[in-house]
Amino acid sequence: MSTLSLEHIIQKPTKTTEGKTPLLLLLHGYGSDENDLFSFASELPEHYFIISARAPIPMQPYGNAWYAITIDYDGVKTSDNEAAKESRDLIATFITEAVKEYDLDPFNVTLLGFSQGTILSYAVALSYPEKVKNVIGLSGYINEEIINLQSSASYAHLNIYNSHGTVDQVIPIDAARKTPGYLSSLGIESTLSEFPVGHGVHPTNFYEFKEWLLKL
Repeated sequence: MSTLSLEHIIQKPTKTTEGKTPLLLLLHGYGSDENDLFSFASELPEHYFIISARAPIPMQPYGNAWYAITIDYDGVKTSDNEAAKESRDLIATFITEAVKEYDLDPFNVTLLGFSQGTILSYAVALSYPEKVKNVIGLSGYINEEIINLQSSASYAHLNIYNSHGTVDQVIPIDAARKTPGYLSSLGIESTLSEFPVGHGVHPTNFYEFKEWLLKL
């Protein structure tokens, strides 16, 4: 669907709730597309209106990115933080558009990201806390350079789940281990669940964050 700012696919809820329907927005990782995380959709809680968005930067030969990542001759990775900020703002705009387009609950928006999608999920939630209630961050980390911090009081409602693979060679576990402390400094309590996998989602990880969602 392309009438909104981001190309996306949807799954409507199969279970009704009182009031307006909550939104669960899926944000894929670097080099992937909207179909990747959407493979989770049929197994996620049935009362959510699920949207899986496509990142705006096409890659060759396939896939998309939220922002460019370059690797120099020494193997040092560099992220295009300006493009990341643009994607952060684009996602925030898209949330507003989607809530209006599909008549969803603006006070019950959950972001579920993987890798680069997680980095953007944290950035959106911490820069635009009025637009987000919950974040599920899989295999990502906090990039402070793309966050426009708000007052700690504006984060009081945020719930954040973090998980990471202990043998992740794309984003080392040490980067993710900094997340709970950073969030705690903002008054957001969270923990990091670690699983014996690389840059992916362990089956136990999936069931854990699904249960976390169900308890909200």
